Amino acid sequence: MKCILYIPGLSSNEVRFTQKFYSTLASSSTLLEDFLDYHGAKNNKNWYLFRELTAGMRHIGLASNFQKHISNRLRYYDLPDSADFEREGEESLRFLNQCLQKMAPVALNEAQRLGIRFPEARFQDADFPSIQTTDLLEYDIDDENRNQQKQHIVKIASEFLNLVKNFDQIKFYERYSHQEVLGIVPDKVNEVEVRRYEMLVHNLQSSFDTYVIHGGFRFGNRKLKQLRGFFSVVFHLLQMVGRLLHFYERHLHEAGYKNTYKRIQDELATVVTPAQLLDCTINYGLYYVCHFLTLGKEHARMILNENIERGRIRVGVPQKLGFHARPSLLVAKIVQYYGGQVELVIGDDRFDASSVLDIQWAGGKIQKENLKEVVFEEMPARSRTLRFLPPSTMVKT
Repeated sequence: MKCILYIPGLSSNEVRFTQKFYSTLASSSTLLEDFLDYHGAKNNKNWYLFRELTAGMRHIGLASNFQKHISNRLRYYDLPDSADFEREGEESLRFLNQCLQKMAPVALNEAQRLGIRFPEARFQDADFPSIQTTDLLEYDIDDENRNQQKQHIVKIASEFLNLVKNFDQIKFYERYSHQEVLGIVPDKVNEVEVRRYEMLVHNLQSSFDTYVIHGGFRFGNRKLKQLRGFFSVVFHLLQMVGRLLHFYERHLHEAGYKNTYKRIQDELATVVTPAQLLDCTINYGLYYVCHFLTLGKEHARMILNENIERGRIRVGVPQKLGFHARPSLLVAKIVQYYGGQVELVIGDDRFDASSVLDIQWAGGKIQKENLKEVVFEEMPARSRTLRFLPPSTMVKT
């Protein structure tokens, strides 16, 4: 209640909306929501609206905290082309603040109607400082990129590339109209799906911090720290998107068949406009997840090619049918999974081993020259020069 009483005195772009305030609001709302649920408020007509407002302020507070963290840490992430992202992040945070400001007086009115006593002690500005400092402790732990780190770097970069590939099913590059958003939420894009990717990115970030770099943003291998920046911004955006989707799906979308639930849903929709909430969630949050995953993919490929062990292997050609569809697909999938630049070498010709079509084209030359063995070679991305055989020289396999 002290947090709710504090909100009406703030403006939507107020600097007093600090991370400490958001975290205090979220933690106290969580405790209150649990208390209300324990005593059956979710199934009581008299208390249900207050319970829903409490839950709403919890999730909006958490989402705001994640966005505020991104804003506070953005310069440390060292991300390319982030000016628009920074501006839109400020606009999104302003919208979330406005949601809290609209919910607070409604919650206070409900509390008063229910006979809840307001606390005498009130929060002051000094209770929620915004601490920003550039002072750092002495850097005396060397975390430069050593040879023993390379295997972890290769593994993490490969897993990131695989994650980006799996994310393609919900990736988009142009912002959606409201009708298009309604067509994908929650059927295609929902809290469960977003939280799954959130956990995968968090695992990558944890592995990176454990096995690759322990230091701060000012020291060490800049390319590796930039990769960490991509992990961080995507992770925190997914956290924000997940919380907002939870609020929309559980409290604003198809609340149930009971009249009380529908009536309360309509009341909440007058405080937090569903269309604006979805626009912030999808056209800001998820849009920039896709944006930074795409940029991070190219960065991860560069790091992978700098750290991967170069090698050549000589393998036998599959008996009878050679590199037909099934073995070609198997080879391509292995190369795609690990993310390196691998080429199938036949004389002076090189073929992309991550492409089924390329391997099958190579199969024509293999059969024509009656080769029994071929060479696969890992290559740096910058030296990749593929020469494809014209269709007229292919032999059907």
